[in-house]
Amino acid sequence: MEQRYATNPDQIPGMGTDELRERFLVEAVFVPGEITLVYTHHDRVVVGGAQPAGQELALLPSDEIRAEYFLENREIGIVNVGGTGTVTADGETFTLPTGACLYLGRGVRDVVFADGPGAAEHPAGGAQLYLFSAPAHTTYPTRLVLPGEGTTRELGDQLTSNRRSLEQLIHPGGVQSCQVVMGVTSLHPGSMWNTMPAHTHERRTECYLYFDLPEDARVIHLCGQPTQTRHLVVADRQAVISPSWSLHSGVGTAAYSFVWAMAGENQAFDDMDAVPVDQIR
Repeated sequence: MEQRYATNPDQIPGMGTDELRERFLVEAVFVPGEITLVYTHHDRVVVGGAQPAGQELALLPSDEIRAEYFLENREIGIVNVGGTGTVTADGETFTLPTGACLYLGRGVRDVVFADGPGAAEHPAGGAQLYLFSAPAHTTYPTRLVLPGEGTTRELGDQLTSNRRSLEQLIHPGGVQSCQVVMGVTSLHPGSMWNTMPAHTHERRTECYLYFDLPEDARVIHLCGQPTQTRHLVVADRQAVISPSWSLHSGVGTAAYSFVWAMAGENQAFDDMDAVPVDQIR
């Protein structure tokens, strides 16, 4: 498990490209035959990915979380962005087709990831299970959300190049959790901005996993304080860690999708502080 300490917004103006990427970009989320995990001290979130590649991969604890098993004091949201995968939780196996989401609550001891039927036929070459975990104070039931079963919100406008469909998967009106709020947004053809005007939310850390981006395309992800913005150039299936004080918005050279996930003070989707475009620097 890679560990990244929290940053202060005053540090951002002095950071160059390499340091920004080391702090906030997770480049290798999916590695065939491995589970990758990054522990950020921003709200003690863990992000990562599992790519079974024909093997069974067990989610094990590490020294960074000081626990007997990974979900002893945590919960986790899992979204599959590859071919069909399976997650076996304490002996019960769940099948996750592309776009499905599984929530596992505190106290689930044994978690194993594997490819499902026909996984290799997907362009990704198998299951790619994105992981987002946060500390949990109690236990909520395991829940599987299949594609299309979440709460969909249509947002934006084609005239401002940000027409998008947002599906809420783990949220107060759907799958219950302690902290984790999670969903998937897909841009409509011809739209490139994932949100604009941009916003911050001082009460939560948010992470984006960009996917379904052509190999030769990139997303320019804006970050930093609204009056001290910086940017990250992000490729397909890379993740961005956005601290509570950081603006987050992105524009792509092609249409794309992204998994968004948050943890922190509350779970209110609309608890955000919009930044008017003419105030961004």
